[in-house]
Amino acid sequence: MADFLQTEQGRQIAYHKTEGQSPCVVFLGGLKSDMEGTKAVHLEAWCKAQGRAFLRFDYSGHGESSGTFEEGCIGDWHEDSIAAVNSLIEGSYVLVGSSMGGWQSLLLARAQPDRLLGLVTIAAAPDFTEDSYWAGFDDAQKATLETVGHVELPSDYMEPYIITKRMIEDGRENLVLRAPLTFDCPVRFLQGTEDTAVSTETAVRLLDHAEGADMRLLLVKGADHRFSDETCLGLIEDAVTDVIAAAKG
Repeated sequence: MADFLQTEQGRQIAYHKTEGQSPCVVFLGGLKSDMEGTKAVHLEAWCKAQGRAFLRFDYSGHGESSGTFEEGCIGDWHEDSIAAVNSLIEGSYVLVGSSMGGWQSLLLARAQPDRLLGLVTIAAAPDFTEDSYWAGFDDAQKATLETVGHVELPSDYMEPYIITKRMIEDGRENLVLRAPLTFDCPVRFLQGTEDTAVSTETAVRLLDHAEGADMRLLLVKGADHRFSDETCLGLIEDAVTDVIAAAKG
């Protein structure tokens, strides 16, 4: 049974928190995903076995949290993430961000650099509202976005995504690849070469753009966007272990 956190914006955020040693590992899920996904649940069990604190939660409009997906945008989900770590965690944390959660983890890292002990992203999708959605819209879709307020995009995994004008415009206020992105902690980017949602080029662009003394990109040949088979889950565990060990020196 999930617990619920009420944010300053009045949203009800569903979460599962495992108590344990610091730093807390925080999982940030993808667009239209939820905290019951394979990676989130696996990491929770793995952290629990080590006695380490762990947090997973649903953004508003996702999973068990309040609101609808169509109402939300990157900035709203960033507010949810800030509320979760500020209300539910004391001290430092390690972020594990998957897909859109990778973008969210970069925003959170930029907002609270002093609390970030380490960062792991899995198929991170920074700035996708601009570089994937908007860049891929034809004139007719752009006109529909202006007149109707949203467009529908097919998904490989579920029903079509409803992409709103607000999501596109808000995304522009939260871009991370257009301004300096500097990390004072260990960072590990994980990316599958058979990912059809986030390209290897995106992963390399993020690596090239970001600055940090301890930053690595691991490309996994044959892995897809889910990055959740036994081998990939083991690589996520290794990356979390690595950043914690490196941060503690």
